[in-house]
Amino acid sequence: MPRWIVYALVILAVASLLPFAFIARARGAKADRTRLRPIQNMGTQQKYLPQSENPLFADSRAMRPAVEGAVRRGTVIDDGAFARGRAADGQFVAEFPVAVNRALLLRGQERYNIYCSPCHGLTGAGDGLVSRRADALQEGTWVPPLTFHGDQVRGRPVGHIFNTITHGIRNMPAYGSQIDPDERWAIVAYVRALQRSQSATVTDVPPDLRAGLR
Repeated sequence: MPRWIVYALVILAVASLLPFAFIARARGAKADRTRLRPIQNMGTQQKYLPQSENPLFADSRAMRPAVEGAVRRGTVIDDGAFARGRAADGQFVAEFPVAVNRALLLRGQERYNIYCSPCHGLTGAGDGLVSRRADALQEGTWVPPLTFHGDQVRGRPVGHIFNTITHGIRNMPAYGSQIDPDERWAIVAYVRALQRSQSATVTDVPPDLRAGLR
């Protein structure tokens, strides 16, 4: 093979690497000007910056004032008892602000099993999988959840339990951003059902069903 062909092939091979070298340099270099982007995608968009002018509106303001009385989607109007579990005087409510029925209890059971049972257990005894694992590790940082069946929790009004679900307590996180108020009340109703199940007496059973009890 003639020597000039070998030289030509070497030069072409080196030249073919130059674009990649320039690209690598450009990616890591700093520049005062915006880099050339043949394909813009969403990298550069036409938009109005805060406090800038927009001739579309009569007042030329790009930032529009909020509509009076408007609330964002999903916002719950704070009526105290339903949204916060508190009465007008700030005290926790003792009565449910929603109708307690079978549908509410079933919904509460579903939400409880998802969010609460990992720590509190399916019966509310504080023996969930997470709690048992933390006790086994003995790292000294775990605060065991209280059983729902002790006098301390049984004596709390329903608004107090609702507030605990909303804002958390001790090492229990807040679930207000994950569980809607109506579902929080459903969980509270189911917690009350769990408490009732562990302290019920024969007199709580309808007379026509008592004969079937052992």
